[in-house]
Amino acid sequence: MKTLLLTVLALAWPAAGATLPRPVPPMSIPLINGQTVQLADLKGRVVAVEFLLTTCPACQRCSATLNRVYKDLGPKGFDVIGVATNPMAHMLASDYVKKLGLTFPVGYNENQDQIKEFLQHPLIQIMKVPQLIFIDKQGQIRAQYSGIDEFFMNEEANMRALVEKLLAEPGPKPAAAKKGAGKK
Repeated sequence: MKTLLLTVLALAWPAAGATLPRPVPPMSIPLINGQTVQLADLKGRVVAVEFLLTTCPACQRCSATLNRVYKDLGPKGFDVIGVATNPMAHMLASDYVKKLGLTFPVGYNENQDQIKEFLQHPLIQIMKVPQLIFIDKQGQIRAQYSGIDEFFMNEEANMRALVEKLLAEPGPKPAAAKKGAGKK
């Protein structure tokens, strides 16, 4: 009975939207190439981060679309990071990259609670994938989409329009020089 009540509450609970824009919270992503990316350190370029399941057809389609957009807009300052989130993702991500011919970095994070907290997703709700966020040059999450959002109905055109808009915005302001810098 308790399980049924929790299930009903989880389904009835209105999904509170994530706060936008917001600073990128700290999250470390180990990549399949052995490097690690700190998502909060991504500034100066526009970045899309796709949280995905390697077995999900919608995630595979989104990754392939992101790859095309990355090939075209990467030279203009656009980066993509894929994050496999399924159990055993650390073992599956490499095959995912090879199967789809992805040219952007892909890593993994199997901690569902940490991912939901990062995305401001209710812990008691099932997370629809892919989850796609766009980070501006200032290091702010400016857009966030769940796999069931209308954004994915025309995903390539929507991605290109959003990325081009974010690329046109100014980058981070240089840090102010400290007084006395360079003097001995």
